[in-house]
Amino acid sequence: MVIVTRIRREVLTLPAAELGPDNPLPPLRPLKEIHRVDERDRPDLPADMVRQLGHGQPRSLLPVRIRDGYGRTREPRDLDALVIENDRLRATVLPGLGGRIASLVHLPTGRELLYRNPVFQPANLALNGAWYAGGIEWNIGATGHTTLCCAPLHAARVPAPDGGEMLRLWEWERLRDLPFQVDLWLPDGSDFLYAGVRVRNPHGHPVPFSWWSNTAVPEDRRIAVPAAHAWEFGPERRLHRVPAPAYDVMPAYATDWFYDIPDGRRRWIAALGVDGHGLVQTSTDELRGRKQFVWGSGPGGRRWQEWLGASGTGDYREIQAGVARTQLEQVRLDAESEVSWLEAYGPLRARPEEAGEALESVLPRAALDAARAAWQPYADAEPGETLATGSGWGALEVLRVDRKLPGTPFAESTLGEEQAPWLALLRTGTLPEPRRVRPPGPTLVAPHWRDMLETAPATPDTEYHLGVAQWHAGDHAQAVRSWERGLRLAPSLWPSLRCLAVADQEYGHHERAAERYADAFDDLCRERRDDGETWTAACAALGREALEALLRVRRVADARAVWEALLPATRERGRFRLLEAELLLAEGRQEAARAVFEGGFEVADLREGADAVGRLWARLTEEPLPGRYDFRMRPPGP
Repeated sequence: MVIVTRIRREVLTLPAAELGPDNPLPPLRPLKEIHRVDERDRPDLPADMVRQLGHGQPRSLLPVRIRDGYGRTREPRDLDALVIENDRLRATVLPGLGGRIASLVHLPTGRELLYRNPVFQPANLALNGAWYAGGIEWNIGATGHTTLCCAPLHAARVPAPDGGEMLRLWEWERLRDLPFQVDLWLPDGSDFLYAGVRVRNPHGHPVPFSWWSNTAVPEDRRIAVPAAHAWEFGPERRLHRVPAPAYDVMPAYATDWFYDIPDGRRRWIAALGVDGHGLVQTSTDELRGRKQFVWGSGPGGRRWQEWLGASGTGDYREIQAGVARTQLEQVRLDAESEVSWLEAYGPLRARPEEAGEALESVLPRAALDAARAAWQPYADAEPGETLATGSGWGALEVLRVDRKLPGTPFAESTLGEEQAPWLALLRTGTLPEPRRVRPPGPTLVAPHWRDMLETAPATPDTEYHLGVAQWHAGDHAQAVRSWERGLRLAPSLWPSLRCLAVADQEYGHHERAAERYADAFDDLCRERRDDGETWTAACAALGREALEALLRVRRVADARAVWEALLPATRERGRFRLLEAELLLAEGRQEAARAVFEGGFEVADLREGADAVGRLWARLTEEPLPGRYDFRMRPPGP
């Protein structure tokens, strides 16, 4: 048989905002996620669900950094893409942006099966900040959009079970320290794109993790799923069992429905248009959960849709599939074990109530199980031609454990500047001091790296990183001692001063925190070597935290001094325009603060569920919040 499935490189040109630099300040504060179960609901939930709710949620984002350097100025930019297609389907993959499938086109009809976002616009919805809407995304790690959604993955060609080629994506997920892979396989003549997923735990201890495959579809689609009930998680943030919503329901506010599919039933979910045409997703049984998410019909939901896409191009809802019944749960991956499954995405034409029978006729459950069995031996196949390169963190971990991971090589050639000091620590037992003055690099916090830091010579840089690792482990008192020791000899005071300020805030010492923030920002301004990307990001990040800390304790004059020391371009950013309005109000200049709102600003990194803009507006006036600032995902409070 002649194999005609093709994999090729392509360039996708979109109006796109720049991602910008990562925030160089270590994220020490507890990980805040809106998907938390109210304790009052637990007695009414199944016992197995209760065991997994909140199980093993990470203490913080460490060792990952926050991605908040993006803006909202969109210009035509080229995005590297990989296309896998046969004569039935064409999938466009963005390996540099989390391996997202940006488009899935049914070639005989020319139908786009997904919501294809016409722009690339990051927004603050991922666990670590930058996220973008549209397509099919692979979420691994903790509850929420993965920290890898705007990060590069490794990609290569690998042999497929039918003699052709698959497109393999893989990376090392750092919140959980787990390597994973996604094998995209499109057999010749198939109407379904297969995604073989494997997650491995190479450690000698169990690891909790989460996985959800999220698919954006046009909002006017009707959702069909083989369940009579669902676990609803709405704006009141209560988890309760309800009848499965109507096919095309749209509540006023953002809502999740986790469908309660009976054991033994086939796992699938479909999004169908009024003409019956649409997309179906199905999988082998390891991928247990199915979910629908909607932004809601209220002004806040409509504003979020506009914020994430482009006006006039249509809105979307999401259908999702995960390893647990709900997205609020984590599952256990035993020591030195792995879990895998096969997903399928393709066109379906049916009325919602007949979607299950239609799916069985075009892709029988037995055929999917057989495809999974055929794919499984190829999960270890060594990649051929490299098509994209991810990070060097996996290579560092593979060197540390001195272990090969068949099918997902993490080559030493991928090691870069960020990994260099940690490679030196691994090989010499010493963390080298930086050769030039610059903001500190990322900190590794896993127990094995913390142990190495504790036995390394106590240089200022080692004490700083050791303190970060100890703080992450919950040993806050020892972390404070490490930062204080490092201050005595450190050429740069501000990194440890800032960490100490965060510690003060966490324990309610807000006056002392404000003092340390002011000192840290002064030290950074004296030390700053240039106006390059790294220093500018450090000044913006520390300046923002210092302003917020000083305003909290009403040190308005000191807050004004920090504001004046910020670079002009930083002060023009929307987040800082909001802070300016708060500063003006603290100075008693209410009309000037109101003028900031009237002049208009956009807080590019406004967090999902945050109401900082609305709360400040309410302090200025009793007038209704203008629509451009209305991102409310819950009804107004009393």
